[in-house]
Amino acid sequence: MSAIDLPRVSVAAVQAAPVFLDRRATLDKLDSLVHEAASHGAQVVVFGETFIPGFPIWNGVLPPVDQHSLHQRLTEESIVVPGPETDHLGRLAARHGVVLSVGVNERNPVSLGQLWNSNLIFNQDGQLVNHRRKLVATWYERLTWSHGDAHDLAPVPLDGLYLGALICGENTNTLARFTLLAQGERLHIATYPPSWPFDPRADGVEYDLEDSIRLRSAAHAFEGKVFSVVAATALSEDAVDAVANGDTRVERMLTAHPTASMIVDPHGRAIAGPLLGTEGILYAEIDLRDEIVAKQAHDIVGTYNRADIFQLTVDTRRHTPFLQHNAHPTPDVMRGSTSNHDDAAKDGGHNE
Repeated sequence: MSAIDLPRVSVAAVQAAPVFLDRRATLDKLDSLVHEAASHGAQVVVFGETFIPGFPIWNGVLPPVDQHSLHQRLTEESIVVPGPETDHLGRLAARHGVVLSVGVNERNPVSLGQLWNSNLIFNQDGQLVNHRRKLVATWYERLTWSHGDAHDLAPVPLDGLYLGALICGENTNTLARFTLLAQGERLHIATYPPSWPFDPRADGVEYDLEDSIRLRSAAHAFEGKVFSVVAATALSEDAVDAVANGDTRVERMLTAHPTASMIVDPHGRAIAGPLLGTEGILYAEIDLRDEIVAKQAHDIVGTYNRADIFQLTVDTRRHTPFLQHNAHPTPDVMRGSTSNHDDAAKDGGHNE
């Protein structure tokens, strides 16, 4: 056996559409898809951005004054972490013996006005080992989501995998990407939305979602010399119909450029996919030993950097609007996190 424990692992990128704004039905669909992926030998199963209960595609195509009903439905169908849904996801991961990554809309348990775009990772024993909130809601997403923090912006060891995750636009955030790589990330998860309307003007800049995902995925894999599992949430006809409500212009904006999923090697090459728009599961077997030679020439967190010149400081505390300065600790429900990194946050969760 090698002195370095670098496993071979089978990964699956699930491109599926949730049952639009229906948490329970979406969980049922997720159960079936995890079973399918596990039956094909997948050991790591990755779902797209805010799969539960869906991505707020209306943010980009409807006036804010016309979004209230959809926002209320989304809030009512979002989940609290920890909660019954995370218990369910943990049991599902344990039952199939897989590492499970799922994007969710997370509701603040003490505020009906606050949602986060979060990503959850469960290990093979069903434990929630990584609970990330998207650092910055992108553009019109701020109508729905609050900014997150850097708590759990770290790879999870998981038997040598060192699995890290970034959500959509975070994959263009150089400092966020370097934060994961500098802590030893070997396998990267990138999640994306079902649609991203940008500029419908006749002379506007076309935003090709598939091309943007491909560029970002190749960039992180190539620069970090890591494998990347890229999973997007698919767009259903029900979602388009519910948002467009017969408006053909809105329909065109939502469907003009389909999303994409893929699996990328340390050289930036797609070894599975891309899967464009439609639902499906991509599979690949990866060997982390393939990262060794790739890093020999260009290792940006090792021999190809200058720690004596460049330094990065990251505040990894969980941010909360309430912090007690007495003998009684802040309840876990206020902290909004259950991962293994919680002990590091016991001393405070707010910038003082």
